[in-house]
Amino acid sequence: MVYDLVIIGQGPAGLSAGIYASRYKLKTLILSEEPGGTATHAYKIENYPGFNSISGMDLMRKFREQINDSVEIKQEKVIELKKDDLFIVTTDKGIYKSKTIIVAAGTKRRELNIPGEHEFLGKGVSYCATCDAMFFKDKRVAVVGGNDAAAMSAMLVSEYADEVFILYRKEKIRAEPKKVEMIENNKKIKIINNTNVIEIKGNNMVESLALDNKYNESNELNVDGVFIEIGSVPSTVLTNKTGVNLDENGYIVVDEGMKTNINGFYAAGDITTGSNKFWQIITAASEGAIAAKSAYDFLKNGNV
Repeated sequence: MVYDLVIIGQGPAGLSAGIYASRYKLKTLILSEEPGGTATHAYKIENYPGFNSISGMDLMRKFREQINDSVEIKQEKVIELKKDDLFIVTTDKGIYKSKTIIVAAGTKRRELNIPGEHEFLGKGVSYCATCDAMFFKDKRVAVVGGNDAAAMSAMLVSEYADEVFILYRKEKIRAEPKKVEMIENNKKIKIINNTNVIEIKGNNMVESLALDNKYNESNELNVDGVFIEIGSVPSTVLTNKTGVNLDENGYIVVDEGMKTNINGFYAAGDITTGSNKFWQIITAASEGAIAAKSAYDFLKNGNV
């Protein structure tokens, strides 16, 4: 079987592309190891039109509900992508061929790369507050980072933990002003600026963080857990065998139609150079819609 379109990724960009592909009646397959992508990690979204407040998981569920039966969705890990006469996608469960491709694989979490980070993963170290915040009821917890994701994580964790420390390496956290205001008004949250975590310590579980600057006269902060929110890097390892152009930071280079340098190859969402890297669900969804339209036009014009 040959598909008209295979979409790699099931986040806002991939699902949006799927919605439009279903309306264009393209024989489409969506492949993703993680349903909903990293958007599902957002415990509260308040800037997506039409919803005053909604969880990332619920919003992605609504995206998926709009896709009709002409689109297959499979939860499979994509291992390899290459281009011959057709695009060939290899997963952990099968091999699929397609006339066009949209890569909307998003990004993966950036790591601190410090001692103890890997050793205590799942033992107090986490990259997903939505997944793990409830395990820290009545505990002391740190959130490393100063972006919007770090702010959101700190607010979520504060609903369970007794104390939450935001540790940021620069002078002032860079979350949007509304989130900063909410943090400053939350008595459970303390911000520690100009400070790096240099080691995560403990025995069987996380017990403390070694800091490069003193806090309360100590270079060690006792905590029961730490959430790492220091940004993401593009998941472009799958494109290595395709010859697609990447920018200096590893993002897929696209034009205004989400087209890459390879005919029939489109990309959308956080993995691309599009939307001035605003990294928002609304811009990812827009790019997914545009990519699907470009793929449809490509097929309609008989380019395959």
